Amino acid sequence: MRLYRPVGEHEFALIEASGFQAFPKRLPEQPIFYPVVNLEYARYITSNWNKPIGYVTAFEINDEYISRFEIHTVGSHIHQEYWIPADELDEFNQNIIGNISIIEKYA
Repeated sequence: MRLYRPVGEHEFALIEASGFQAFPKRLPEQPIFYPVVNLEYARYITSNWNKPIGYVTAFEINDEYISRFEIHTVGSHIHQEYWIPADELDEFNQNIIGNISIIEKYA
């Protein structure tokens, strides 16, 4: 399955430091990691929330692994995301297939 993750400059730098292989650990006040299901929603978040510079990332995740989680709709029908507990992010990263790609940049 292809998923998207809107990120700001700091998170982008940490993804880059991983060789585009992993998303960084969450901060203590961030108990959930939110990859989103569609590009339109990722663009919306990036262009409206990740200021002054934001990136839309895309990546493939193992279908069997991600099927353990429920899709949450948090607004309109395009506002769909997975809620991955922060303490499971290492396992999530291990199920990424290939590299995390930067597909758009907003400045």
